[in-house]
Amino acid sequence: MNVATLHRLPSPRSLASTPHRGLVEVATIFGLYGFYEVVRGQGNASLTVAREHTDGIVALERHLHLFGERTVQRAAHWVPTLPTILGIAYIALHFLGTAAFLIWLHRTHPERFPIVRNTLIGATGVALAIYILYPVAPPRLAGLGFVDTVTHNAKVNLSSDLLGGLYNPFAAVPSLHFGYALLVGVTVAVLAKGRVARAIGWSYPAVMLLVIVATGNHFFFDAAGGALAIGFGYVAASWVDSPARRARRWQPDRGSAVATC
Repeated sequence: MNVATLHRLPSPRSLASTPHRGLVEVATIFGLYGFYEVVRGQGNASLTVAREHTDGIVALERHLHLFGERTVQRAAHWVPTLPTILGIAYIALHFLGTAAFLIWLHRTHPERFPIVRNTLIGATGVALAIYILYPVAPPRLAGLGFVDTVTHNAKVNLSSDLLGGLYNPFAAVPSLHFGYALLVGVTVAVLAKGRVARAIGWSYPAVMLLVIVATGNHFFFDAAGGALAIGFGYVAASWVDSPARRARRWQPDRGSAVATC
């Protein structure tokens, strides 16, 4: 291999900031997510330690007069069939919704795909470290009177033998359900052309917040942590981005006065 060939090899930064073929992107994301699930499932914290951390979160929310999750869940369970819908949405939106969004983004705005992909990777990496270092019991396992809506209403037991091996019940802070939804919603709201699509984008994070709180899976504090994780991921992804591509990304699409996030 001569010097000219070495010079033509793309740098890791160039590879990370460039959109690739759909199959390559799919394989990369699935591989990284599989690694994430395996590592996350290795958490071995005890319920006692996780509940101690939860008690600290509840105390902070009460001090700030934000502890209203039980009220939200009770109101949701008062509406017929709504708990079942929320339980299904907790699983479906996070996986199928995010996957559908990534496919749409790659097909319609491939130049924006790398910044979103890298933001997700950065946020997920931060969350994974926190899950291991700071295990937190979700509301439904905290002994505070919350109902496990996903198990009782959607009939999906996340602690079953089938799912338990790759599921860490104390990976509650930050909430990537909300973090992903925030990134998806804002991106759709900024890039979509139709008013209905933009409205769906702006409302999506709020819908996800209702889902994760009403199902007893997260506190408001967890959602705030998810937003911060996405913010960190975006900063890291922007640093990885090449200066030229970063400048083009902030230019609005033709026929649109809105720049991308």
